[in-house]
Amino acid sequence: MKLGLYVIQAIGRSSFMLVNVKGLVASKRSRYQQIDVVDTEEFGRVLVLDGLIQSTEADEFYYHESLVHPAMILHENPKKVLILGGGEGATLREVLKYKSVEKAVMVDIDEDVVNIAREYLGSWHEGAFDDPRAQVVIEDGKKFVEESKERFDVVIMDLTDPYGPEIARDLYREDFIHRIHEVLTEDGVMSTQAGTSFFYPEEYAELYRNISKVFRYTTSFSTWIPSFGYACNFIVASKSRDLMSMSEQEIDSRLRSRGIRTRFIDGRTLKALLAIPEYRRPR
Repeated sequence: MKLGLYVIQAIGRSSFMLVNVKGLVASKRSRYQQIDVVDTEEFGRVLVLDGLIQSTEADEFYYHESLVHPAMILHENPKKVLILGGGEGATLREVLKYKSVEKAVMVDIDEDVVNIAREYLGSWHEGAFDDPRAQVVIEDGKKFVEESKERFDVVIMDLTDPYGPEIARDLYREDFIHRIHEVLTEDGVMSTQAGTSFFYPEEYAELYRNISKVFRYTTSFSTWIPSFGYACNFIVASKSRDLMSMSEQEIDSRLRSRGIRTRFIDGRTLKALLAIPEYRRPR
């Protein structure tokens, strides 16, 4: 929510962070949510949905690289990728860095978010929407997956938080995770953001259980996102290989051999993120 010259960013159920706003760039009430793009002192340009910061110019790559690259490097040769959500185009940008990708389908329910991103968030998508390998579908992600006859090597869920707006909650339920498993190829991998396990431990634990019941290998880690004011959890699940089995050297080798340039994720960083303290490890 905006108050005067500030964005009030919710952190957990009762804590908040004030972000100083320099100016309003765009504002629209879509069919599904309030969309605002603002310029701020601390984080540069910011996408705000229903009063909550979604990503910022200063640190979006912390989030998007953490969401995309662990899953993409875990797969031997990702050719077809499905992105659920990701309206600002940054997840699509990271996926399309892989030359092996022949088709990347991005499904977002809110066309207004995509259109505003195209116009005002160029440093996020960097032209990814216009890549010939990209297919942007405006549709409910749940409906798309339930009706899809295609199979994908990697599915990435870039949605609002599991405990957030109703718009995405059904996509975190166990029955939908089963359907994700079905649309993946034999060595398929999925990745999702999972909110914050510190402030919402029960909701996080439920999502982890839902995924681990369905997939052979399920791994979790967290990344501190300054503009969120908390460490965001990510879950990577695979049919054929455990992310934990990858060494620092193998991670770096795969990124290098695939020509992937990153600012945040590399072998050393990812292995450090995977070293979750004992009391925070999923049960």
